[in-house]
Amino acid sequence: MTKAASKSMATKAASARVDGRRERGRSSHKRIVEAMMELIVGGDLAPSAARVAEEAGIGLRTVFRHFDDMDALYAEITATITEQVMPIVSAPYPDQDWRANVRDMVRRRVRVFETTLPFRLAANIKRYQSPFLMGQYGKVVMLERELLLRLLPGDVLTDRIGVEALCAALSFQNWRVLRHDQGLSAEEAGTVVMHMVETLMATIGGTA
Repeated sequence: MTKAASKSMATKAASARVDGRRERGRSSHKRIVEAMMELIVGGDLAPSAARVAEEAGIGLRTVFRHFDDMDALYAEITATITEQVMPIVSAPYPDQDWRANVRDMVRRRVRVFETTLPFRLAANIKRYQSPFLMGQYGKVVMLERELLLRLLPGDVLTDRIGVEALCAALSFQNWRVLRHDQGLSAEEAGTVVMHMVETLMATIGGTA
């Protein structure tokens, strides 16, 4: 075998080893995120890094090679969930009466809230110890509010108490109380939210 051929084979072998390490790294990264999400969905709302490693079938050191701390893991999960729900949240509303659009928003939020319920319950538990989760909480609350305000006409926006009541009725915190604290099914909770919203819309701004 010539020196050139030998060198080429060695280069290919080294490249294969690098590619293999990268593939194993991507696989481990994915397994860690999936394990964390599965634990949360399964009811463990505050899993430790050791528990995540066990669920993923990898070593604890591997978890921290991919994620410096639990906040980094929460950030990855947040990005994954956001990618899933943003098409629902950001879809344009039809050119129709504002009440019809708010009803549409209720249906959208029921879908989004139910999809994200276990993860937001977990985040609610940990946000007081996590600067990242606390920051995300504030951003989501503000986004929920802004999206509703965009649907309301000027004469409705002048009814501050009515607007605040609508914001509360359409908030995740209200959904959490209905689903988690009061133990309602998703269908029952959705019916309650729609009833609250319809009642408010019938009087908000002083017009039916």
